[in-house]
Amino acid sequence: MRLLFKQRFFSWFDSYDIYDEYGRTMYTVKGQLAWGHCLKIFDAVGNEIGTVKERIFTFLPKFEMYMGNQYFGCISKEFSFLRPRFNIDCSGWRVEGNFLEWDYTIVDSLGHSIANVSKEIFNWTDTYVIDVHDPRDALCALMLVLAIDAEKCSRN
Repeated sequence: MRLLFKQRFFSWFDSYDIYDEYGRTMYTVKGQLAWGHCLKIFDAVGNEIGTVKERIFTFLPKFEMYMGNQYFGCISKEFSFLRPRFNIDCSGWRVEGNFLEWDYTIVDSLGHSIANVSKEIFNWTDTYVIDVHDPRDALCALMLVLAIDAEKCSRN
């Protein structure tokens, strides 16, 4: 399953549209006014299905993920030189990628690829392609990409 993640050009808060490979809207992400990033994820018909929320007052950025109102996991930036590293506490997944964080892979505890993420660099807004191997993992993979993108925005 391929998802195209595009940030909206005119938006007061972080807002994204996520399409499938056929151009159909799969998810809509809307940023909310809050201390730190708070991103609400909606399905194609407008039902809220997830949240990525930055935990404030931490030494390094940390984002909690919720499916509905249920806590699902957390992703936090680790202290490292040159290569950004993230600690993920959900499903035994981890992120492997390059130092610009534009191309990376989400893998499970056995090293099997869950999703490949690449950034298209010649666009007006942030645009990512997310290739998810199992459609059941699409929402969680999307939440991880949102958290990593929000961390990069906070850093810059």
